[in-house]
Amino acid sequence: MNKWRPNHRFFSSLAVVLIGITFYLAMSNLDLVHGALKTVLDVLAPFIWGFVVAYLLDAPVRWFEKKLGGRRILSILISYLLAVAVLVLLLSFVIPQLVQSVSMLINNASGYLNNLNGVVNNWGNRLNIDPEVTSGMLVSYADLMNQATQLVTKFMPEILNYGMAVGSGVVSALTAFIASVYMLMDKHKLLGQLHKITYAFLPLPKARRVLTVCSHANQVFSGFIIGKIIDSAIIGVICFVGMSLLGMPFTLLISVIVGVTNVIPFFGPFIGAIPSVMILLMASPIDAIKFAIFVLALQQFDGNILGPKILGDSTGLSAIWVLVAIIVGGGLFGFAGMVVGVPTFAVLYSLTSDFLADRLKAKGITANGEPLEPVGHDPQGHGRQAGPVSGAGGQFSLFHNKKRAFPQTECNCQAKVDTEK
Repeated sequence: MNKWRPNHRFFSSLAVVLIGITFYLAMSNLDLVHGALKTVLDVLAPFIWGFVVAYLLDAPVRWFEKKLGGRRILSILISYLLAVAVLVLLLSFVIPQLVQSVSMLINNASGYLNNLNGVVNNWGNRLNIDPEVTSGMLVSYADLMNQATQLVTKFMPEILNYGMAVGSGVVSALTAFIASVYMLMDKHKLLGQLHKITYAFLPLPKARRVLTVCSHANQVFSGFIIGKIIDSAIIGVICFVGMSLLGMPFTLLISVIVGVTNVIPFFGPFIGAIPSVMILLMASPIDAIKFAIFVLALQQFDGNILGPKILGDSTGLSAIWVLVAIIVGGGLFGFAGMVVGVPTFAVLYSLTSDFLADRLKAKGITANGEPLEPVGHDPQGHGRQAGPVSGAGGQFSLFHNKKRAFPQTECNCQAKVDTEK
């Protein structure tokens, strides 16, 4: 009598059942799962921010290390000193100007609102709009101050909590700084340990595949994020210079808004332009119109000339997938999700594209469902190995070029299994 033994199919079926049960329990207790995830993320937040700082400073550290003959500690020290110096210089220049602009906006709010109401009444009379309709569009200074007073009164009890949060934030910031320093100092050791774990738990071809994907993801993220920061800084400076030449008010305040929101792909220019136009509309409707035309030209310059020069085709996503990535990322993780959603979706889309290409090639058909023609096919019928899967758009891959996004054969990531180095 044969004794039953579990086989590979049994364990696969059991894993599917357990995953289904886990998913059902998680969906049935979303509040509990959300609370648990929030607690874990709050605990890990300093280390996550430390990783972000280390990731952003890794490029200048490598550059200084190359110039200084491999002196990594000195390179890290110089990179941090330069980053702190640039940050202090920007804050010392920007903050006083921002305070002055905000103070002027608050102090002159009554006159700005009267000007805005006069413009509304004037156009209402010209267009023969019902006075009751225009009166509903008018904003009085008293109403604005009452709403501001109610808002301050409502949040007054939270001031103590905010003070405690600031104290906790200082501790978290210090922890993140220390963690980032250690991550940069032990970068090669940490990467070697991760490579060692990958090769230990995965078969060799799959381990190389995983490391290739990670290498490509790193290229996509670093190229997109660093390029987007540089692009947004240049746009902010151009906006400041252009507004100064046009003699507009609140130049620095609006330039900071435009530069910061420009980090967000696709929606960034609109998010920054709307509050800027509203601020200028209160001060001078003519300046608001001039700024709207100027910022439209500026964003066209960024989207068609400056952005492609800096970023290139770093993601390769079409406009519809960029929109999906921003909406989903922003809905799940807010501002940070809107920024990193695009490169994250690009990597996932690449993996999906290559998986579908493999499936179609295994079936011997193209993306259009036609038989796959062999490479080197001639009228005499002498063919060789089947060619790449292609369709109306060519190579079935994210970047639509002759190379696949993630090569299957050789990995350029060599494992550093010696954790002592």
